[in-house]
Amino acid sequence: MSVAVIGLGRAGLPLAGVIAESGTYVFGIDIDTEKCDMINSGENPYPDEPDLDQIIEAYGGDVLYATPSCVPDCGVYVVIVPVGLTPDNKPDFKYLEKACRSVGRVLKEDDLVIVETTVPVGTTETLVRGWLEDVSGLRLGDFYLAHSPERIMAGMAVTRLKTFPKIVGGVDSASGLKAHSFYSGFLPDVRLAPDSRTAEFTKIAEGTYRDVNIALANELYVAAATYNIDYHEVRRLANHAFCHLHLAGIGVGGHCVPVYPHFLISDNSIARPELVEHSRVLNDGMIDYWVTRIMFEIDYSPEVKVCIHEIGYRPDTAILTNSRPVVLYHALKGAGVDVYVHDDLFTPEEAESLGLRWIEIEDADFVFNPFTLVMDHA
Repeated sequence: MSVAVIGLGRAGLPLAGVIAESGTYVFGIDIDTEKCDMINSGENPYPDEPDLDQIIEAYGGDVLYATPSCVPDCGVYVVIVPVGLTPDNKPDFKYLEKACRSVGRVLKEDDLVIVETTVPVGTTETLVRGWLEDVSGLRLGDFYLAHSPERIMAGMAVTRLKTFPKIVGGVDSASGLKAHSFYSGFLPDVRLAPDSRTAEFTKIAEGTYRDVNIALANELYVAAATYNIDYHEVRRLANHAFCHLHLAGIGVGGHCVPVYPHFLISDNSIARPELVEHSRVLNDGMIDYWVTRIMFEIDYSPEVKVCIHEIGYRPDTAILTNSRPVVLYHALKGAGVDVYVHDDLFTPEEAESLGLRWIEIEDADFVFNPFTLVMDHA
């Protein structure tokens, strides 16, 4: 049996690689032809992913073959393309619909379709099922349909795939069992959820948990600063088996945590999730707090050269998806601050191409690290 993985991003390609390692032939589907060529040449398009280099070098172009077109004659189709947010923070299904309809065109009886994309509750059993049935002419029962949310972390994708519990839920019981059997062929810990809605909600709950707890940490940080207390010392002293205060910061970035709470907030079929909504507002509002704080620290002087040290969405990464340091840069610039960036993972030319002014650390008058929250005056 061959497997097709639709979407060779930072989650899809590691998944395709791990499946290929198990000896199963994998077609990786991605519209980026340059990426497909790299993979088929044994070159890893994500060199910052440990262990992925060896997998792509060993299997790329052979057991794992990348192509821009969805292929027929596969028994399993795993869809793992982004669902982001529209400008008004509603789920944006355009990539998922396109991917599912491409699967529908080659879908045949007894095939298994699994959605790994994180989606609002009910998406797999309604929208995805509808797209597949509309294009294929088949009905659920002719094919199997399940949800299994990806739970990887950028920079740790292969390790997380191989060690973290894999959750699977079918639109019906037969689909759940079929998907559980599939993943159990190459992953050590596969857990069957009662249904696809439970699997969908589990991933949203995980991301929301992080967002809410980071919001609490940020609120406590602001309160501690008002009392002239070091929040990091409070966290060190307070954390134990029954208390885990998160790190504070300038907000929440990345592909997941700032996005998935909106799947609850925008769902009019449930009661308004006020804590979740307030946490999103609070975390996004930390930019305003740090603009004011930094301007106070530099005595509101437009002549002080301010450097934001590290611009990725989290420490030690060059990924800029929903990067709060970049948002802070533009907010400071808009407030009239003479602001620059420095990051060892970028070149000055790369920073300039992103619309960010570069400075060497030793040339700055004031350096702020958005992850440690350390402020250094020259």
